Amino acid sequence: MTDWFATLALPVPLQWALGGVVILLLVATLTIAILSARKPEKNWTELKLRVRTWWWIVGFFSLSLIGSKGLALLVFALISFLALKEFLTLTTTREADHVVLFWAYLTIPLQYYWIHITWYGMFIIFIPVYVFLFLPMRMVLIGETKGFLRAASSLQWAVMLTVFCISHLPALLILPETVHKGDIATGAMLLFFVVALTQSNDVAQYLWGKSIGRIKVAPKVSPNKTLGGLLGGAATTTLLAWLIGPYLTPMAPLHCALAGLLIGTTGFIGDIVISAVKRDIGVKDSGQLLPGHGGILDRLDSLTYTAPLFFHFVRYLYF
Repeated sequence: MTDWFATLALPVPLQWALGGVVILLLVATLTIAILSARKPEKNWTELKLRVRTWWWIVGFFSLSLIGSKGLALLVFALISFLALKEFLTLTTTREADHVVLFWAYLTIPLQYYWIHITWYGMFIIFIPVYVFLFLPMRMVLIGETKGFLRAASSLQWAVMLTVFCISHLPALLILPETVHKGDIATGAMLLFFVVALTQSNDVAQYLWGKSIGRIKVAPKVSPNKTLGGLLGGAATTTLLAWLIGPYLTPMAPLHCALAGLLIGTTGFIGDIVISAVKRDIGVKDSGQLLPGHGGILDRLDSLTYTAPLFFHFVRYLYF
């Protein structure tokens, strides 16, 4: 029992980092309360909902950082389940494929089981190879050909984005264990690093876009995305990674900066890719699960790109 409690002790740099996040949320909560009192004629409901939801997100995410690998896997498996359910709700599924959806959901416990037993080989090919080949085969056996290509493509996209890509986040927790058994702290700090930088990159791109954004990057996909926002956000994320990376990761300062640049640019790409999916479907938000933010895919959009790319960046350089 004592050993188990010992694993819950977060490393000091991570304690400071989480403390900083809590302070930011406290400041945001206090600021909105003051503004609401001074300017009651304005509607502050959306901002209040956003901050309140961020408290829940931070609290839920913290469960994956307390040192228990099993709990972290359960947290992210639940996130993948909710994201997959949301994606499949948005896309059109054929009535004939309802049986196939069972196999799509079954990929979640299997994919996270490979992480649990640290079987990297199966983890990395299970969905891109075996599931990719199995799902359309199972759909063909049903015998319905009308709408087959669109249905199969949508299902493959759903599993890749919400299960395969997102599963790279908890995979960071066990990445050091493949070299240094029991090194849970390093994995937790890597996980915090990529999630914190991805989310801060979204904020930085928004602020830079509002400040200096003139040239539209993809006006038909996301009219608010600008070149100024992209470059300013990527530069800010690169600088932030260079500053905090050496304290939170085993990486050298140069590699931290490169990781920040990777997160800054690919986070932008993940954002507009999910925006293109939503625009094709004809919805503004992917759901209503997170008040003030939309659906869970609206918060995971950038991570669908940054999580797998950062995982392999770190693995190839250090593990």
